[in-house]
Amino acid sequence: MKENFILKIYSITLTLILGFILVSGFKSSNSNQKFDEITVERINIVEPDGKLKMVISNQERQHPGMHDGNVLDSRERPPGILFFNEEQDEIGGLSFHGNKEIGGNSLFLSFDQYKNDQIMHLKQSSNKNGDNQYGLQLWERDKKLTPAVLQKTLDSLDRAGYYYQQKMDYLREMNGGNPINEPRLFIGKKYNRETGLFIQDKSGVDRLRFYIDSDNSPKIEVLDEKGEIITNILDK
Repeated sequence: MKENFILKIYSITLTLILGFILVSGFKSSNSNQKFDEITVERINIVEPDGKLKMVISNQERQHPGMHDGNVLDSRERPPGILFFNEEQDEIGGLSFHGNKEIGGNSLFLSFDQYKNDQIMHLKQSSNKNGDNQYGLQLWERDKKLTPAVLQKTLDSLDRAGYYYQQKMDYLREMNGGNPINEPRLFIGKKYNRETGLFIQDKSGVDRLRFYIDSDNSPKIEVLDEKGEIITNILDK
């Protein structure tokens, strides 16, 4: 009789404990949690189906990027925020870093072309001389040279020992003699202290400039396809 009583008490107690665990687990998984402070190295924002939409990360754990849902090979990237579309392509982000080696800070907000890399960004950066450059930059990119294709090619050239300019020359030749990313417009202040609007042709060469130079003189310049000044309209 005593054993039956103890068994009943044990059963009731176990049932209450299990019920509490189930209710607590259900409540915590379906309620909003409030934190005064949270310290993490990376946060992944996903849809209910698990598709990645945004990553907030430090440099060590930064996402290498995706194209058509395929994660690109590991590479060093600055800390910041990355955005991904419904087809699991990286479509832009906010990145930043700064140290004495680069001469200060570098921060940019970028917007990527569909199925390709960035075509617009807002940027602020410093060089080792302490000069600043900031403004809006626009590019055009070849649709065939996707991030996946470029990374595979650049990795191969790295293994072959190509330095930067050799890699750029190889990619240009691979693209029929055209630059892989054509600068088309910059609005802002350059490292040489020129401030204004600079418009480039499809080869990335300045063809029209509206700016104030480092001597505080206004300039409106028309240039040829080699970047040589044809005329300064204000001199006429």
